[in-house]
Amino acid sequence: MDATPRPARLAVGVISAGRVGSVLGAALARAGHVVTGVSAVSQASRNRADELLPDIPVADPTEVAARADLVLLAVPDDELQGLVKGLVATESLRAGQIVVHTSGAMGVQVLEPAAGLGALTIALHPVMTFTGRAEDLQRMSAACVGVTAADGDEVAWSVGEALVVEMDAEPVRIPEAVRPLYHSALAHGANHLITLVRDAADLLTGSGVANAERLLGPLLSAALDNALRHGDRALTGPVARGDTGTLRKHLGVLAQQAPEILPSYRVLARRTAERAEESGLLKPDAANDVRTTLED
Repeated sequence: MDATPRPARLAVGVISAGRVGSVLGAALARAGHVVTGVSAVSQASRNRADELLPDIPVADPTEVAARADLVLLAVPDDELQGLVKGLVATESLRAGQIVVHTSGAMGVQVLEPAAGLGALTIALHPVMTFTGRAEDLQRMSAACVGVTAADGDEVAWSVGEALVVEMDAEPVRIPEAVRPLYHSALAHGANHLITLVRDAADLLTGSGVANAERLLGPLLSAALDNALRHGDRALTGPVARGDTGTLRKHLGVLAQQAPEILPSYRVLARRTAERAEESGLLKPDAANDVRTTLED
């Protein structure tokens, strides 16, 4: 039986109805909390609020925060510090509130002005990419959420973990000091994966291959699954085999037909050779041949 303490039913204020804020607000409402207000400036945000937080009053951030027990700050990283200072300056935050932000790169230090008032401050970062649509609520059940609270504040850690469990996700403790590296790892994996996949699809489409996505889907899904299950043992292809002849062909055709992709191909191939050598898949002499070919 889950012994995690559950927060009482809370009045939740969502600032703002972006892709993350609207979904987390809806997840908290599904868990039995009451969303009492949401801020939404753009038309896209208003549309998300209408879909995921229907009949919730749309108001200024100061009003949303003042009416809430739990203030959910789901704004871009660069806006977070100024928003917190502004809410404190306008006396929209108070002691006893729970103030949560969803930034991946930041811990709770950015919420220090709220903590100074006596608010309980927590960082909850969903390790998931959202579209801001209803199906994202189902994705929450398969997601982890990075939880950060102040060192030694076990109450805040426990409340953060309980909120995550209520949203049907899995909490993972991320200490404040490692947040930048934690977020770098996630961005490197998720964001650059999209760039890599789209570059591969564009190469296929540009060569006249029809339905590139259908061709890539099973291959890339299997590669991702194998990488997560088996680590570096999942490495395949000419670099991992030390097949410099094929590698030269790749470099040549990319130089001629897709020079904008060639630099990233070289960098990733070099890193693949390093991992293959470190894991024992590629002998040192073969790895050196690969590196020489890439430099040529």
